[in-house]
Amino acid sequence: MGESKKWVDFAAKHLCPGVGRISDFVFARGSGSRLFTPEGKAILDFTAGIGVTNTGHCHPTVVEAVRQQAGTITHAQVNLGLNEPLLKLTERLLGFVPQSLSRFFFWNSGAEAVEAAVKVARMHTRRPGVVSFQGGYHGRTFMTMSMTSSKHVYSAGFGPLMSNTYTAPFPYCHRCPSRTLPTCDIEQGCCGLAADQFDDFFKQNVAPQDVAAIVIEPLQGEGGFVLPPKSFMEKVRSFCSQHGIVFVVDEVQSGFGRTGSMFCIDGHFNVEPDILVSAKGLASGYPLSMIVSKPEFMEGMTPGSMGGTYAGNAVSCAAALATLDVFEQENVLGNVHER
Repeated sequence: MGESKKWVDFAAKHLCPGVGRISDFVFARGSGSRLFTPEGKAILDFTAGIGVTNTGHCHPTVVEAVRQQAGTITHAQVNLGLNEPLLKLTERLLGFVPQSLSRFFFWNSGAEAVEAAVKVARMHTRRPGVVSFQGGYHGRTFMTMSMTSSKHVYSAGFGPLMSNTYTAPFPYCHRCPSRTLPTCDIEQGCCGLAADQFDDFFKQNVAPQDVAAIVIEPLQGEGGFVLPPKSFMEKVRSFCSQHGIVFVVDEVQSGFGRTGSMFCIDGHFNVEPDILVSAKGLASGYPLSMIVSKPEFMEGMTPGSMGGTYAGNAVSCAAALATLDVFEQENVLGNVHER
């Protein structure tokens, strides 16, 4: 019996069957865009670790940064004090995020970061409601799976889900009932269906004054890599400003070069979020996520209301700093544009 077959049989007996896998490959190592089985079989990773390894598997610059940090300090708990890699990463990221955003909080996963953004929005507005969009994916914690509608399997059997969460229609131009693609140009006013549906949603489902946050992916991932029209994003931004709702942009998957710009919201839309959420590509495979907000949204937070055992882990922050080095030294964004 081969090494891979042995481990596949072991996993079937001892690992939680609730974890879905698209293959029975066993990964022993990775390099660049390839993964390797214990037997040495090379597998081209078209998923990039599901949107994570934007610098490739085991990039030498990232590996060396992690090695050095692991020999310096591995765990500097954020509620005990400040750790140097986290501070340096914060300083560095200020040069990449929209200029109006300047307050950071670091967590471990995308779902945790989305929840952190909701906490900030609720504390700032003192409102309960959270609106997300049809086809969106935000995570598998209780709050984020209540906001997720890309697949029902994520929440089936786990009810009741969180209250005060609402799902609004998301514009999917290739499935538009008006059937005007490919000639449709919603930016020129050819079709106002998405805007009308958005207005109707709030007339029929929840009052704007009860909503703390609208959370949107600027490019839906699990929903089918759906990019909404620019005019729709502008409408949502304007609606949030009009009604005092926190505009949260979830770039857990689309951030850090995945769409050709550092963040999708910068490269494709002329709007600024109140809170930006990202993770995945931030640290090249090490567990790290972030939210960054306009300063006024975090300044009223109570000390102790945010934090976590592994939040802003020093090794993960070192990996993120090295990831940004790779982006700059190897002109990653320029390469994406060329291709």
